Amino acid sequence: MIQDNLLLILSLLFTITMLTMVSSKLKISYPIFLVLGGLLISLIPGIPQISLHPDIVFLIFLPPLLYAAAWNTVWTDFWESKRPITLLAFGLVIFTSALVAIISNAIIPDFPLAFGFLLGGIISPPDAVAATSVLEGLKIPKRVVTILEGESLINDASSLIVFRFALAAILTGEFYIWDAAQSFVMVVIMGIAIGLAIAVIVYGIHKFFPTTPAIDAAITLITPYIMYIAAEHFHYSGVLSVVTGGLFLSYRSHDLFSYESRMNINSLWETLTFLLNGFVFILIGLQLPSIVNGLGNYSVGEAIFYAVIISLLTIVIRIIWVFPGAYIPRILFKKIRAAEPRPSWQTVLLVAWSGMRGVVSLASALAIPLTVSSGYDFRYRNLILFITFSVILFTLVLQGLSLKPLIRYLKIEEPEKESAKTQNLAMRVHLAEAVLAYMDTNYQEELKKHDTYQRVRDRYDRMIEAAKKTLESEEEAEDPNEAFLPKYRQMLLELVDVRRRELNRFRRSHEYNEEMIRDREWELDLEEARLRSSY
Repeated sequence: MIQDNLLLILSLLFTITMLTMVSSKLKISYPIFLVLGGLLISLIPGIPQISLHPDIVFLIFLPPLLYAAAWNTVWTDFWESKRPITLLAFGLVIFTSALVAIISNAIIPDFPLAFGFLLGGIISPPDAVAATSVLEGLKIPKRVVTILEGESLINDASSLIVFRFALAAILTGEFYIWDAAQSFVMVVIMGIAIGLAIAVIVYGIHKFFPTTPAIDAAITLITPYIMYIAAEHFHYSGVLSVVTGGLFLSYRSHDLFSYESRMNINSLWETLTFLLNGFVFILIGLQLPSIVNGLGNYSVGEAIFYAVIISLLTIVIRIIWVFPGAYIPRILFKKIRAAEPRPSWQTVLLVAWSGMRGVVSLASALAIPLTVSSGYDFRYRNLILFITFSVILFTLVLQGLSLKPLIRYLKIEEPEKESAKTQNLAMRVHLAEAVLAYMDTNYQEELKKHDTYQRVRDRYDRMIEAAKKTLESEEEAEDPNEAFLPKYRQMLLELVDVRRRELNRFRRSHEYNEEMIRDREWELDLEEARLRSSY
């Protein structure tokens, strides 16, 4: 088993980082590259077979990935887009699961409807990492990104609930729609309640206890696992528990952490989610050959036929759902027309086409038990795994590689009233004005007596003047500040580099204490981070 082979795990993690660097060089989204890379690696003779025990799949991967996604979600944007997110996260998941169940039952011989719902629950949720990694750096409407990220945050819960109910029906042989509906509501409500309860406790610990940046990071890392395990222990939605608790704590993070804790936590989660996502995506490619060998009564040709049909079906279902979901509510309800701008068909098509499957689908498929309670092998397990892996590969490669050309062809532009640049300048003016007001109120005497205080005040005064000139300029490109500021920041970065080289000289010559050098190096790191974030 993979959890017993530390060297293999470390080798995979190293391979992930190497492949990701190559994908960056080739300008290919890393999930796509990792899947294809894993598939090629699996074909190398002598490569050990890799498998994950179903019992640990959800526990290891889901809590931190969901929590990180919730942590990076902007609550206000999420809430403003709650209607389309809900339609996609719940309506589309159930719609996809039902159609996949019906079609798979029709085209696959002796494939029961319950197994069809199991397959539908597995492949219904698109993956946020796949979509955002492909869309990264492209100028598309912020609302589109919010909808895609919000959908993937919530649809994991709805798809896993469908998965659990279908699996229970298969294992017990019983399914009652009314009981399932009641259980669904209870699972959702109690999952949210448990997540909020634990989040409030964690909030109190961060807020009122003497923590350090290391302790803050440790608690933040442990929290999603506590939320998930607590909810699952009582048979409620661990996914919704983690998502709800993560959104609650993320919204209040400014009130909890020092700048050091925030930097520490952001770095921790960025590294952890990169490795976990990379690990799962490369597993998709690595496990495909072993799944092919375990198809049993189905030939490879038959399995590929079923997989292609269902892969195309998932793409078509999403398009069929997204377009009516975008326009019919606007036709029916005046309130929606007044509150939301009418989406262009280009942006709706972009949302419809951004349905790449990924981590959650793989985790769900791998979590299918190896055997049933009677001790016999779980029927159709390898076929479901093969179809799931094929859908992930199909959507990642076809939709993932075609997204950028599609965006360029559709000429999608950001329709916001104010550009991010204008908003950024306006915010700088407000912040600088707040500084001036504070200094004029609290440091009147010092401003009169000491030039140092006055120079600080003059600096913010000039900042306001420069920003206002840019805001008032009819053609920003002609504003002299536009040419001046980038070159000025570049000069400041060069000065940071000069000081770094000097610190390295001190380190070699032993002129100063190493601890002092590291302190100054930390200050330069902070300064460089501030300067680069200004670009």
